[in-house]
Amino acid sequence: MELKKSKRILFIGYNFSPELTGIGKYSGEMMHWLAQEGHHCCVFTAYPYYPYWKVQEPYRKNRFWYKKETKHYESGGRLNIIRCPMYVPNKPNGLKRMLLDTSFSISALLASTPMLFQKKFDWVITVAPSFQLGLIGVFQKKIRGAKHLYHIQDMQIEAAQDLGIIKSNRLLKMLYKVEHFIFKNTDVISSISEGMIDRIGKKAHKPISLFPNWTETNYFFPIKEKDLLKKKFGFKSDDYVVLYSGAIGEKQGLEAILETAKALKSYNNLQFIICGTGPYKEILKNRAEHMKLYNVNFMPLQPKEEFNAFLNMADMHLVIQKEKASDLVMPSKLTTILAVGGLALITANAKSTLHKVVCKYRMGLLVSAENQEALNTGILEAYLNTNNHYIKEAARTYAEQYLAIDNIMHTFNNRLLYE
Repeated sequence: MELKKSKRILFIGYNFSPELTGIGKYSGEMMHWLAQEGHHCCVFTAYPYYPYWKVQEPYRKNRFWYKKETKHYESGGRLNIIRCPMYVPNKPNGLKRMLLDTSFSISALLASTPMLFQKKFDWVITVAPSFQLGLIGVFQKKIRGAKHLYHIQDMQIEAAQDLGIIKSNRLLKMLYKVEHFIFKNTDVISSISEGMIDRIGKKAHKPISLFPNWTETNYFFPIKEKDLLKKKFGFKSDDYVVLYSGAIGEKQGLEAILETAKALKSYNNLQFIICGTGPYKEILKNRAEHMKLYNVNFMPLQPKEEFNAFLNMADMHLVIQKEKASDLVMPSKLTTILAVGGLALITANAKSTLHKVVCKYRMGLLVSAENQEALNTGILEAYLNTNNHYIKEAARTYAEQYLAIDNIMHTFNNRLLYE
């Protein structure tokens, strides 16, 4: 069997490790995995800011200029990380998000241009969002002949259009034209779910590869001692804990959790947790106080070393999505919930890919998106029904078979990078 040579890989995306949630988690793990396999990798990214919307320590003092980090691996692989300055709004909205995207695109383009005069890269990987980063990949492809892989984590333009963030038809038309140019001049387009692949394929008019998000099944796993875990995190052993852990923004529709907590207030040992950070957290906290919801607990984002225990502590996990986003964004938090064998209650449209997959493998509870009564009923029925063990077992089995990072990354490495 012929040995595969290491590749020179350039990655461009503003979310990256040490961010613990969202796209940065997957991008960081992907590039570390490839470097461990012996590839020579270079990353252009921003300073870690998500989900706090503030550059985090110890990077904050360097945030106005570039900073390089290098890591060598026993395999001979190398990972060079170039942190680029970027505008980070503390209260993001549509316009400010566009400024964030544009500022990083300019910053990364300026930093990557000198590499046009160095040894060429075999592959350039760009991650959307921001969709416009694909232009840098096309630039590298046109000038130096590198292959370009455009990986879509979030259908950014559609989400902005459907959620009313961008309302100008002229601007939307221009953005779609830019995206079409990227599609036309890209070697491989990949995305994270079958539903997104179908939608992207209709406008790209070329095959789209499946490159799903994964989970670390060796790091996240079921723990049986729930009573001890509940006491560890400040709850009573007979509390039934309903957990939402993730980004806390206006588009998540987390007001629904407060309404459910109000409707089910009479069930004394039913406790709700909203865990994480984000620009909308203080608004939710103030609203919960005004509603006198003593059964709602707000907790900070948990460190990775505590996260497996924290997720195992919960009796139910909420995966809340708005109706228009249910097939545009595959919720990354779900993969980790499945790994710990958690009971997930998911809001999803009946026609969405997520709904179909959950039904097929019987690995979660489903309710209609943006339907308050359905959410209330779903949580109450799960609370009253203690016979959900088969769902938890199915969740863990699915994670082991389809979401293990090594399985997904080996497929990516062999099929895409060596095609």
